[in-house]
Amino acid sequence: MDSQHYDSAPAQGSGGNMTGFDPEFRDIIDYILRITYRIWEGKQVGLCRDYYSEDCPVYTLAGYTEGAEEVVHNTLRTLGAFPDRTLHADNIVWGGDAASGFHSSHLITTRMTNLGPSEFGEATGKSAEIQVIAHCVCRANQIVEEWLVRDNLSLARQLGVDIDVWVAERAAAPLDPRYGAWLDREWQRVSATPRDRQAYAESDLEARIAAGLVNIWSANLVGDCHQLYEEQAVVHASARDALEGVEAIKGWYLTILGAIPDARVTVDYVCSNAMLDDTEYVAARWTLAGTHSGAGPWGSPTGAPLLILGESHYKCIDGRVVEEWLVFDELAVLAQIARARHGA
Repeated sequence: MDSQHYDSAPAQGSGGNMTGFDPEFRDIIDYILRITYRIWEGKQVGLCRDYYSEDCPVYTLAGYTEGAEEVVHNTLRTLGAFPDRTLHADNIVWGGDAASGFHSSHLITTRMTNLGPSEFGEATGKSAEIQVIAHCVCRANQIVEEWLVRDNLSLARQLGVDIDVWVAERAAAPLDPRYGAWLDREWQRVSATPRDRQAYAESDLEARIAAGLVNIWSANLVGDCHQLYEEQAVVHASARDALEGVEAIKGWYLTILGAIPDARVTVDYVCSNAMLDDTEYVAARWTLAGTHSGAGPWGSPTGAPLLILGESHYKCIDGRVVEEWLVFDELAVLAQIARARHGA
């Protein structure tokens, strides 16, 4: 679908009863598409005050905000740096209902040109394209909680940022107390989860995905990739070339586990009602915690406690994953490591 048409055309798929939402919204898919277009492409940023609750927490690995007003400010800052930014909905996978709250997992390809100052410095004039997944809880016409993952490492590279210098500067800056408290709280929560192997459900695809994540990450049964993925599956993982085939996928898991050998995972939400209806899709929000005690893609071990907030969309056929879009903010992971390395 073309994002330019979101505000005038109904969404694909069916997103459930919308009691408590404005009558213009046909379903939760339509709601997410329309408000995203209005805020970003339409530049009606002040509508965030209508569509986000006054106390809405927004969790990202780069920081924590709370309330609609902070969402407005952050959106204005982003558009000041990238005024032509567009957000194309590759898919929306959802769960829940109007009473308890809809969960929407919005897979986005976002394109932009750096025409103003940003967190990375002065405008570069360079264009970039990255993937984003936004997981929102929506109730009574508002987003009341959001988890947001962006491939910021790819963005920084495309803008020509010196990554080592940037993360060192980031590490030297004071850590926002709210963000630091959230990181510590989440690290403690995830680190306390058991490593027990999970049984695979034959007919429940959501449960099968969740079991695979626990078995691979927490139980270290990387060979279970053969249970989860089709042999020629493709994984689009943040800041990397596509991983083609289950052997390459196993290699990716082993690379991350080699750097965080005590890693544990929690699968925090799974859903499977999709905007696209040509096959089965599942979305999962997951959190990984462990200690940077091994060599790997992030340099020599620092002993840093690492937290990774991740989200994945899976395209499945006959109970196996044939394609995955896996997004996490690796630049923020590098900043966590830099803080440990520089004693911050």
